[in-house]
Amino acid sequence: MPLRWKIAALAAATACLVSAAVGGLVHLWTARDIRERAAMRASNTVYTAMDAYRRTGTLIDGADLDPSELPAALRNPVDAGRHTASDGHVEGNLGPSLWAAQRTGGPDSPVLAVRVNMSPELHDLYRLDLTMAAASLIALAAAIPLAVYGSGVLGRRLRRVSETAGRICAGDLDARTGPTARRDEVDDIAASVDLMADTLGRRLRDERRFTADVAHELRTPVGGLLAAADLLPGGETEDLLRARVRDLRGLVEDLLEISRLDAGAELPVHARVPLGAVVSEAVMRTGLATEVAVDPGAGTVETDPRRLERIVGNLVVNAHRHGNARVRVSVEGRTVVVRDHGPGFPADLLREGPRRFHTGRAERGTGHGLGLTIALGQAGVLGAELRFGNAPDGGAVATLRLPD
Repeated sequence: MPLRWKIAALAAATACLVSAAVGGLVHLWTARDIRERAAMRASNTVYTAMDAYRRTGTLIDGADLDPSELPAALRNPVDAGRHTASDGHVEGNLGPSLWAAQRTGGPDSPVLAVRVNMSPELHDLYRLDLTMAAASLIALAAAIPLAVYGSGVLGRRLRRVSETAGRICAGDLDARTGPTARRDEVDDIAASVDLMADTLGRRLRDERRFTADVAHELRTPVGGLLAAADLLPGGETEDLLRARVRDLRGLVEDLLEISRLDAGAELPVHARVPLGAVVSEAVMRTGLATEVAVDPGAGTVETDPRRLERIVGNLVVNAHRHGNARVRVSVEGRTVVVRDHGPGFPADLLREGPRRFHTGRAERGTGHGLGLTIALGQAGVLGAELRFGNAPDGGAVATLRLPD
């Protein structure tokens, strides 16, 4: 149930509870007042009737001696004082009633009694109950739309904060809720989210700047190392040193590429190219034995061929490095699938995506963990979708879908 309807239901329940409590108290107080006033009137009438009966021997209107309807509790009063009792019997418009009685003399003397009909007052009480019920329903009918509107405003403000947080999680570090005219808890939450985004963006920018600066600073000495390695006399030591320097240069170039992707400085250069031929060329340039299957229906696409080759090359190298020797690349329509037959992608990569300098399980081999990160970044530049998964019968599967 949406929050607005929960708040409206709570407001309606609260209004009903308040109406029931107030209505019940008013009913009880009014009923008690009716009984007390009837008892007072009956007692006063008995006093007047008794005075007249003792002086003149006659009964005033409304008084009677030992009436047959007199409640049993008043037929034999324990003393000569006045006593009252309720009678719930209803006959037509007569009743419920309240009786007052007093003995006219000794213990065997008749009982003088007066009956006060409470039906008019109780009818007024019934009308009062109906009026309060109608007023409660009217108030409830007015309160629910106001509660729905107010909770809707609150829900929209919370949804705006939630959307901002979602955009930040998706990578939009410039997303902000912005200042509001209100000063309440929702505004505090929005301000906290914006502050979190500012802090996170600042730290990420510092990290990206540091990565770019380190890569740029390392590029010159690494180039010098490579040139110096070429001057060494041939031999096993020279080959090993040159291979390590090349690995170091590749790492520096990858870091520079990631820094450009993070900065949003990469722009695609589109061209109309045959997808199958570009993929086959990218696989061939890796120098790794890879099976390539191009569907006859795969035609030409408009994309940046250099970036597409970079993506396919990284996926193939990653498959050979972390899978096993059997790697297959298939092209169908606008989709390129790279599959190996190794242990598959680790669960954290499938859940969170590739992370730089994180290679997952040890059984998937070695590496610095930048290949898939670069492939995902270049796919974003092309507007393509790159997904990672595991085949049911084993092996990692990377699927690249180019936009239409």
